[in-house]
Amino acid sequence: MIDFSEATEELNNYRGSEKKKTLIYNNKKYLVKFPDPIREKNKNISYINNAFSEYIGSNIFKIVGFEVQNTILGTYNYNGKEKIVCACEDFTDENHILYEFENIALSVNPDKKIETELEDIIEVINVITKTMKVKELKEKFWDMFIIDSLIGNKDRHNGNWGILLNKITNISEFAPIYDCGSCLNSTLSDSEIENLSETEIKNLAINTYSCIKENGKKINAMSYIKSLKNRDCNNAIFRVFDKIDLNKIEEFINNVEGITNIRKEFYKKIIKIRYDILEQTIKEKNNL
Repeated sequence: MIDFSEATEELNNYRGSEKKKTLIYNNKKYLVKFPDPIREKNKNISYINNAFSEYIGSNIFKIVGFEVQNTILGTYNYNGKEKIVCACEDFTDENHILYEFENIALSVNPDKKIETELEDIIEVINVITKTMKVKELKEKFWDMFIIDSLIGNKDRHNGNWGILLNKITNISEFAPIYDCGSCLNSTLSDSEIENLSETEIKNLAINTYSCIKENGKKINAMSYIKSLKNRDCNNAIFRVFDKIDLNKIEEFINNVEGITNIRKEFYKKIIKIRYDILEQTIKEKNNL
């Protein structure tokens, strides 16, 4: 792994719950995320797992074909202790500006606080696509929803996805995927994983809830996909499923440094269960 301890540090202006630093490495700016010790109450482990989740989740999106923020697993010596960190390359510059969806939503309707209610999100997307040069925004949103469901991302709120504006061309596109640290059950310790039965792993796979809500309740991602009740979601399954190369994903996980075999096998099992649900959903849709 790369040691980021000697990288040049700048004042940090990135938001989010994790401890972080802004570092310059090889002339590029990185948001470096540290283990998060406060994600969940009554837990007594060091959450190095959110770095792995960030790195693996981002790269699964990349394998599927998304534009993705470049991520690097590394180490950082902090207060005499070596921490495993995930360095996330800043994809913005003087010519490329990120507009997070929550900020766009405020400008679309200043009188209404847009949180994660699905109906409100789609309403804002429909307004954006009528007023901005933005390519296939609704399709990209649903494609992202499918892969977030595959990796069990519980925290795709309106502050961690958005639109990237090219100031030179004045063209806006779906921003590269970023902030995947809440996927792959990042708060589970290795000992907890080791004690899970096959039934419990299956239950974890099928009962992951998105922070996106319908009628005020968080959506169970797999149940929502299986229901086939949303045409845009259905279309996204067909668009992205053939791009999900399970062998490449498993090979990537196998080659991740610093991670135990216990966790690697857990990641592969839980992704395979969700993959099979997507595959079965497509078969059921074709038989309708």
